[in-house]
Amino acid sequence: MIGTLDPAAGGPAETVSALLRYAPEDCIGEVVTLDDPAAGFLREVPFPVHALGPQRSVYGYTPKLMTWLRTNRHRFDGVVVHGLWQYLGVSAARALRRRVPYVVFTHGMLDPYFKLAFPSKHAKKWVYWVLAEYWVLRFASRVLFTCEAESQLAKQSFWLHRWTAQVVPLGAIPPAGDRETQREAFFAGCPAVRGKRFLLFLGRIHPKKGCDLLVNAFVKLAEREPEVELVMAGPDSLGWRAELEHRAGTVGVAGRIHWPGMLLGDAKWGAFRVAEAFVLPSHQENFGIAVAEALACGTPVLLSDKVNIAAEIAADGAGLMEPDTAAGTESLLEGWIGMVPEVRKAMAAQALASFSTRYDMRENAKAVVRLFDGLESKAARDVIQ
Repeated sequence: MIGTLDPAAGGPAETVSALLRYAPEDCIGEVVTLDDPAAGFLREVPFPVHALGPQRSVYGYTPKLMTWLRTNRHRFDGVVVHGLWQYLGVSAARALRRRVPYVVFTHGMLDPYFKLAFPSKHAKKWVYWVLAEYWVLRFASRVLFTCEAESQLAKQSFWLHRWTAQVVPLGAIPPAGDRETQREAFFAGCPAVRGKRFLLFLGRIHPKKGCDLLVNAFVKLAEREPEVELVMAGPDSLGWRAELEHRAGTVGVAGRIHWPGMLLGDAKWGAFRVAEAFVLPSHQENFGIAVAEALACGTPVLLSDKVNIAAEIAADGAGLMEPDTAAGTESLLEGWIGMVPEVRKAMAAQALASFSTRYDMRENAKAVVRLFDGLESKAARDVIQ
């Protein structure tokens, strides 16, 4: 169950696709979304999708969802609910409790960053938390977090918290296909960096991602390193790009920052393969699918300490970690540029090793499915009681 499978929505949609693609061979899956059935991105989805939209509000209420769940719940051994603060969770709790075990992936939506960044919204969420969301998690068979740091941080958002937590690492699907084809696909959309050194940001152009920190840090770096470029790839739903470009333009380096928009498929993998390093100075990131994708391509990652998996990646020697501040982001870029080539090469090799050990979705998807092994019998006992 997920609000949307639109690739532009970010990591959760990719997670759903990976879970179904790499589940054990004896497992089959279907997806319920609130997407418009006519949405173009659904045409290429290789698994059954029940699109009950289009959504009429951010909350995503539709009476179709409860009807569909009650009609079809007998066909499933377990349900995975992706995300919080939508009708998806409430409908799952009402229709599935004591009948079919369900688990909830929070996808970082309980990070205390949101409480500090948006206090007025947090106050409103308290009402919904007490009336609904807390009980969705309380009744869930498991509440899933992608790392221990995310699990612990979730307890700081609301003092009322009681659930059965479990850490289930996610990850990425390693790229398939021809490397050279992927490189050329990227250069077709961003020809200005062909033959040049560049650092890559790939994600939403959004304040939470620390895009302003990265642009400002690059502006300072560019004065001393004339051969380095920056690629800012991703959708700009807030229209923030113009402001960021203006900042770079005031010091004459706007032409060295490139904005190819959202990259998908071969173009995305080509960007990871060609970039020197991937940079994510985010203020909040429970996991970061793009981080795992970069590692899968042997590309070192430069992360803020608010990316919850940054510490383990830095410990692996697969990247660098600094605070999510202006000084910290500058240190990330300077630390990379100051490395000797031999150390960069060793870090690239370690990036691949870290991905294989921790973030290969082909293995991690099986772990999610195995969660339901002992839950089905418990649900049956609850019905009898």
